[in-house]
Formats: sequence, structure tokens, C-alpha cells
Amino acid sequence: MATTADFRNGLCFEHNGDLWTIVEFQHVKPGKGPAFVRTKIKNVKTGRVLANTFTSGVKINVQRIENRSYQYLYNDGEDYHFMNLDNYEQTFLPKEMISAPELLKEGEKVQIVFHGETDTAISCEMPTYVILKVTYTEPGEKGNTATNALKEATVETNATIRVPLFINTGDNIKVDTRSGNYSERVKV
Repeated sequence: MATTADFRNGLCFEHNGDLWTIVEFQHVKPGKGPAFVRTKIKNVKTGRVLANTFTSGVKINVQRIENRSYQYLYNDGEDYHFMNLDNYEQTFLPKEMISAPELLKEGEKVQIVFHGETDTAISCEMPTYVILKVTYTEPGEKGNTATNALKEATVETNATIRVPLFINTGDNIKVDTRSGNYSERVKV
């Protein structure tokens, strides 16, 4: 068992039956009353961030989590199959555990978070940006560029992304996996 004196950014612990990591913390010693620790904690499974206050000295149950590199192979309906890049073992995860499954293409490298004690997968983290090829989009009209006009484009993973008018079929674009938004056009 650890206490609030052991808090550090990235520490994973069990709180209210869920796994949480510390995003930031601050020890506070007011002039009147007991000391406390003001924190921002992130749920490992859902990604939800909360502000929480712990009384100084309270005991916490520290948990061990591991990030392992995997490569996406294919999906068969709801299960997504991945291969460990170190020992070539395969594992599969349900769609709900992946942060942006619609942007996942074959061969993409991801980080899968495992709970250390039970060795079970908790979540699958995509890279921040992925490069995808536009498979279909309507041609942009000349003269419509006075504003930031966007059009829909279908990428190689069959996801629909809003892109600027100058993007054409066959272009490679960088997409932010956190929001699903177009970032920039890239040359491969």
C-alpha cells in the first residue's frame, strides 16, 4: 500500500473499483485544517478525466500496467486481431476497447495497455496521427475557396472525413485519431 506522498504523474492506482492514472497533482497545506492533495486523474478504460481531492496520508492501492507494441492484422466483425511485435503471439480485442477503430488500417502499429497482475488487455491506444489514402471524394469547385469550405472524403479504411476542397482522390492525408479530423496533406 502506498500513500499520497508517493503520488507522481503516470502512477496507476485502484480507486472506486476502477483503474486510474494521475495526470497532475498538487500537495496543498492550508493555514487552517489538514493537508490534502488536489489531483486530476484519468480512467484507464474510458479515458475520462476527473478532478479529485485526497486527504494527505490516505492509503492507495498501486497497480502495475504495461504498454506493449502490437501490429494490427485484420478484423472479423467485432473482433480486431493484433500481433505482438516481440514474440509474434496474436491477440484479439473487441471494437469498444480501441480508441478509433474506423481509422485503423492493416499493418498499423498500436500500443495495447495490459493490467500487470491479471495480464488482461485494458485498452488499445492508436498513434496520434495516421496517414490514409483518399479513395473517393467529389472534385472541388473553383471559386469556393473564400471560406474554409469542407467536403466529405472516403479513406482506405472506409471512414468518412471532412477535408478541404483541394483534396482529390488518390491524395494521402494525415488524420488526427483523437478527434477524427483532417490535419494536413502529405506526400508519401
